[in-house]
Amino acid sequence: MSQPVPANITLDAATLRDDAAALRREWLVTNGLGGYASASVAGANTRRYHGLLVAALRAPVGRAVLLSKLEETLEVTLPDAQSPQSFPLSTNLYPGVLHPQGHYQLESWTAYPAPTWVWSPAPSVRLEKRVWMARGHNTTYIAYRLLEAPPGSTARLSLVPLLAWKDYHSEMHAGDVRVDAAWTSPAEGASETGLLRVTLPGVWGITEGAFSLNLWVAKADGAAYPGAAFTAQATWYYRFQHPREEERGLDHEEDLYTPGTLTAPLAVGESLVVVASAEEGRAPAPQASLQALEARQTELLQKARAQNEFMQLLTLAADAFVVEVPGVRTSVIAGYHWFADWGRDTMIALPGLCLVTGRPELAREILISFAAYVDQGMLPNRFPDKGETPEYNTADATLWYFNAIYHYILATGDVTLLKDALWSVLEGIVGYHRQGTRYNIHVDADHLLYAGQSGVQLTWMDAKVGDWVVTPRIGKPVEINALWHNALRIMSHFAGLLDDGDAAARYAAEAKQSADSFLARFPRPDGKGLYDVLDTPDGGAPDPAVRPNQVFALSLPFAPLEPEGPVAESIIAVLHDKLWTYFGMRTLAPDDPNYRPRYGGDQWSRDGAYHQGTAWPWLLGPFAEAYYKVHGNKAIALAMFEPLREHLSEFGLGSIAEIFDGEAPQHPNGCIAQAWSVAETLRVWNDLLKG
Repeated sequence: MSQPVPANITLDAATLRDDAAALRREWLVTNGLGGYASASVAGANTRRYHGLLVAALRAPVGRAVLLSKLEETLEVTLPDAQSPQSFPLSTNLYPGVLHPQGHYQLESWTAYPAPTWVWSPAPSVRLEKRVWMARGHNTTYIAYRLLEAPPGSTARLSLVPLLAWKDYHSEMHAGDVRVDAAWTSPAEGASETGLLRVTLPGVWGITEGAFSLNLWVAKADGAAYPGAAFTAQATWYYRFQHPREEERGLDHEEDLYTPGTLTAPLAVGESLVVVASAEEGRAPAPQASLQALEARQTELLQKARAQNEFMQLLTLAADAFVVEVPGVRTSVIAGYHWFADWGRDTMIALPGLCLVTGRPELAREILISFAAYVDQGMLPNRFPDKGETPEYNTADATLWYFNAIYHYILATGDVTLLKDALWSVLEGIVGYHRQGTRYNIHVDADHLLYAGQSGVQLTWMDAKVGDWVVTPRIGKPVEINALWHNALRIMSHFAGLLDDGDAAARYAAEAKQSADSFLARFPRPDGKGLYDVLDTPDGGAPDPAVRPNQVFALSLPFAPLEPEGPVAESIIAVLHDKLWTYFGMRTLAPDDPNYRPRYGGDQWSRDGAYHQGTAWPWLLGPFAEAYYKVHGNKAIALAMFEPLREHLSEFGLGSIAEIFDGEAPQHPNGCIAQAWSVAETLRVWNDLLKG
C-alpha cells in the first residue's frame, strides 16, 4: 500500500501489547461531513462514541453509530496440517475479562496516511489492516493485506460485522427487533462485488424510518473479490464494556447485532477491502479513495509550508475539524467525539485551522456561512446534534467573529468580501450591542459591555448541570470587554480600508472610551492582575477569582492594555504563578476555595471541575502570545508548547485533547481531539517562529 506522509506517529509492540497503554490511546479519521471512525488502538471500543462508521446522517450533525466494529479472525492452514490454525485478532472488553486479546499479536501501528496495524500472530505470518474514510461520503474502508505467510500455506479471513443503529450519545441494547440482511453474490467473472445490504430500524430523532447500511468486499481497485462469501447467522453480542463512559458516571454497557459472517481467502500481497457505507450507490474505489487522501495530505503540508514535524502533525490534525456540507454550511467541528459545530469554537479556531494552513478559501466560506445565521446581532453558540434551531446563548462568539474576519483580511487583503458581504453585518452587530440584545447584553454607561441573566451561561466558561450554572459570570467579564474593545478597533480599521473616515473616527473614539474604562476599572488594587468580572449581581462587587480570562487583555490584536508597564507585567506574573501548567492554563487558582484539581466522575462532578481548576491547552496559545509581547523572549514562549508535542502520541493520536487535570499527573480528558487546542497551538507556534 501507500507510503506515509513525512510526519508520522508510530507505536511499537511493547506499547500495543500493554493493556493500559493500548486502551488509553485512540485513533480518529474523519470524512469532512462531521462523520468519523474511531476506537482504541487495541481494537476495543472503550467509548459509546467509538465505531468504524459513525455517519453524519444530517451533516454536519445527526451522527449515528452504524458499523461498530468487525470481529476479525485469521485462519492459516500450513502445507502438512490437517486443520487450520485460528488467530483471533480482535480485542473486546466484557465484564471482568478482556476477550479476545488480539492486541497481544500486534507488532506496530502507524497513523499516516491512515491508521495502520500489523499483526504477527505466528512465525512468518503477518497481516496488515488500514482504516480510512472517503472525503465527503459517509463511507469507511477497512483494508486487509496478508504481508507474509509460510510457503505453500493458505489463509482465510473471517469477519463478523457488529452493527448498531443508535444516536452516538447513547448505548445500544438488545431488543426484539427485525433486521433484514441480504447478501448478493457476484456472478462468475462479474466486475461487481458481493454486497451485504442490511435494513436497519431508524435512529430515534435522526432518521424518519428504516434505512440501509451497505457493506461489500472488494479488491483495492474496486473489482469483485473472488471467493468472498456470507453466512447468515443473526445474533446479538452482549455486554461490551465502555470504561471511558464508566469514568464519566454514565451507562457503559452495550449490546451489538450481527447478521452473520463474511469470509474470504487471502493470498500474500493481496488486498481485501470491506467498504461500509450509509449511502446509496457505490462509493469511490478503495485505492482511488486512499490515493485521494494521500494527495490531500501532501497538498495540506505544501500549502501550510510546514517545515518541521510538529507543524506537519498539527496541520494534518487541523484538517479533521473542517466540515464542508454543500447547501448547508462550511464550519468547524469543535471536538471529537461529541461536539458539533459551535460558533465560539469556530471563530477562535479559524485562523489556526484555515489561515496558518494556507487555506483562506475555507476561512472565507466559513465567514460567509455564519453571516447567514446572525440574528439580533448575535452568532449562534451551537448547532444542536439533531438539526434543531441554533442556540444563541453566547456573549463572545459574535465578538470572536470580528477577530476571525480581521485575521482573514490581514492574511488575504480581501477587502471585496468585507465591502460586499460582511461590513453591513458587522455594523448591525455593533448596533445591537449598543442598544441591547438577548440575555441583557448591552453597552453600559461606562462604555463596557454587560452580559448575563440568571440561569444562562454566556461565556466560554459555560458548564451547566440542570439549572445549575457553575460559573455564571454575570456582569462585565474581563475577556468579553477585551473582545468588545478589539471589535471596535477592528471596525475602525475596516472603515479605513473602505475609505470611510467618519466611521473610522467614530469607532476609534468608542474604542478609546472602552479602553479608558477598562484600564480604570479592571486592574486589581493589590497589583495581582485583573478582576474577572465587574458589576456582579452580588452588590456589584468585582469578582476577585484568579482566572485565565485576563490574558486576552494582552493577547488580542487590538488589546485594551499596552504590553509595557506594571499592569501587563502583573497579569503575566499571576497567570504564570497561579494558572500555567505544562499542558494548559488552569481555569481557577489553586488557592481559591472553589478550586477542583481533578476532572472526573458523574456529570455533576465533571462539570463542577470543568472551569474550576481544570487546565485547557487552547489557552496556552494566548498566554505564550501575551508572554512574548510583554517579555520578548521567543525561546521561553516556544518552549511552552513542548509538552503538547509529546502529547500527540499519548491520547488522541495525532491531536490535542480538550482538557487536562489541573495538577500532576495531568491526565488528558474530555474530547480526544479539540479544534481550538490544535488551532491556537498551531497559530501561535507559527507566529512565534516568524517573529
